[in-house]
Amino acid sequence: MISDRRAFLKMVAAGSVAFAEPCRLAAAALRNKVRITDVKCMIVRGTWDWNLVKVETDSGLYGIGEAYWGPGIKDLILRELKPAIIGEDPLNVDKLYTWMLMRSAGAGAIGGQTVSAASGVEIALWDLAGKILGTPVCNLLGGRFRDRVRFYRTLQLPHGNIADPVAWRDQVAEARAEKWGWTAFKFQGNGIPPALDPQFKEPGHDRFTRNLTAKDIREIVTAMDTVRDSLGPDIPFAIDFHWAYDLHDAIALGKALEHLNLMWMEDPLPPENPEPMAILARSTSTPICTGENLYGFQGFRRLIEAQACAGVHIDIPKSGGLLESKRISDFADAYYIFTAAHNPASPVGTTASAHAAAAMRGFRIHELANWIDWWPDLVMRDGPFWQDGYFTIQDKPGLGIEINPDVAKAHLMPGETWWG
Repeated sequence: MISDRRAFLKMVAAGSVAFAEPCRLAAAALRNKVRITDVKCMIVRGTWDWNLVKVETDSGLYGIGEAYWGPGIKDLILRELKPAIIGEDPLNVDKLYTWMLMRSAGAGAIGGQTVSAASGVEIALWDLAGKILGTPVCNLLGGRFRDRVRFYRTLQLPHGNIADPVAWRDQVAEARAEKWGWTAFKFQGNGIPPALDPQFKEPGHDRFTRNLTAKDIREIVTAMDTVRDSLGPDIPFAIDFHWAYDLHDAIALGKALEHLNLMWMEDPLPPENPEPMAILARSTSTPICTGENLYGFQGFRRLIEAQACAGVHIDIPKSGGLLESKRISDFADAYYIFTAAHNPASPVGTTASAHAAAAMRGFRIHELANWIDWWPDLVMRDGPFWQDGYFTIQDKPGLGIEINPDVAKAHLMPGETWWG
């Protein structure tokens, strides 16, 4: 009995020491003001080339983040953004994000790669701030409206003949059988017909125009009727059209899809001009969701003010990071427009995006796009990444994850080194 008690006390003491060390570092950080000493970036080759970011400090604490995929992002982070924040206090996240944009692009010319690169550093700063303050990132964004964030599963065109209903039924069955328990889905619509295929020579098509023929609309509707029949009447699904059509044909398509009670029709028009999108939104009861190619609050402002969509589709590690995305979502909510998250990111960017989603009142659902088998293994966290189609926010400092070095090293882009 005495030995059991001694063993218990030793266990408690060991746990206290393990807990005390991070607290000691955090207390020292607050007392002395932690300073940023380095910014690193490495590219892991997954579904895309994921730009993973690490912000290091003189306290030993560090934060991790992810910038949107794309060539040149890593160079921009290391060459332009890193010098802007070395020696700074990492708790001044918004100030540092603003300064990175001012330094690298000028206040009047902000968008594209500059915003995507700064977003990745901003995410790492939030993770670091959460670790310094000993609280989850979502708590730093105003607290959480929800503990669980719902995800939908994006599927590519089915294998085989897309004109064959069996191909769509098989795809639905496979997706519903996945162990993560998805409760909503998204399917590809602009590949019916394959308008971007230069070999597609059917009369009435040109790869540079945005038109749909009556046959095209009938084929899209027929395929999606099969999806609805396979899913049943109550499981929501969206259709992605990748900015493919003109206004008149998008209106006709939206009306032709109304009977399916879609979650939304995504990006039927190019993203630059919100006025035609507003006309489309008023011409059909099919909800429109768009925004993945817009940057920052100002990029979304006209779209929201024009009430040109039912939902804004923010790519959080691309469009401005966590705080800027919350600003966009809050503004959309003032117009009773919901928020959804576009997401081709790794588990790092996905986790960060989910923390922002938890802090948004008007948030509805988050994307998982282009699955690969080792995707959830890139990070270490307690428990499964999803359960019953939901991601659970854990009560851990920062983002609550760490990168798995074995998995990351196994999938580094050729020429990359671990945090090189």
